[in-house]
Amino acid sequence: MNQSLLKKCVAEFIGTFALIFIGVGAIYNNSVGAGVGLLGVALAHGLTIAVMVSATGGISGGHLNPAVTFGLLVGGKISLLDAVAYWVAQLTGGTAAGFLLVSIFGANGVAIVAAGTPDLGKDVAQSTGIIVEAVLTFFLVFVVYGSAVDVRAPKIGGLAIGLTIALDILFGGPLTGGSMNPARTFGPALASGHWDNHIVYWAGPMLGGAAAGLMYGQFLIKQNK
Repeated sequence: MNQSLLKKCVAEFIGTFALIFIGVGAIYNNSVGAGVGLLGVALAHGLTIAVMVSATGGISGGHLNPAVTFGLLVGGKISLLDAVAYWVAQLTGGTAAGFLLVSIFGANGVAIVAAGTPDLGKDVAQSTGIIVEAVLTFFLVFVVYGSAVDVRAPKIGGLAIGLTIALDILFGGPLTGGSMNPARTFGPALASGHWDNHIVYWAGPMLGGAAAGLMYGQFLIKQNK
């Protein structure tokens, strides 16, 4: 791995680590009566993404999500080699955050991290969950293209991307946990052993990311002449 790609992967690791660390922690705080509610959980995820995308955007593009990377791969904005390296960094970052949280929370760590792992709501079928995650991730990757990738994009850093995460969770939180990110689910799942409905959190986000990559990356984006 060349030094440039290594730096990009370190940035992806750190940004993804932050998302899982803060996200699971916010869900735990809500469960113990801290009063953050769904809005607080959504803002915790959204704000983390906003600041970390802004911080890592100049280094790696601030993907912090295998589905975003896949969407950019489908749209021809990243090479396969770099995409695979990003996926490894993102999943490793999520896993490191999951295991650190288990350690921090002590005897109840596994249960707390399991509770912070996205899962389906009551009476939500896997097929419904995949559709919800696909649509939410489509929105996310569409916004990534429109606010960060397209040369016509407004210079607003990660703000629009973070706000998309927040609004997606406000809708999807009670249904699927509003993951939109395989690393957000994989890391805590590996650390806690909570693998329930795990396929939803790969199939949905990757399908949604690919669809946005095709729509924006191959059709709507301004082509260089």
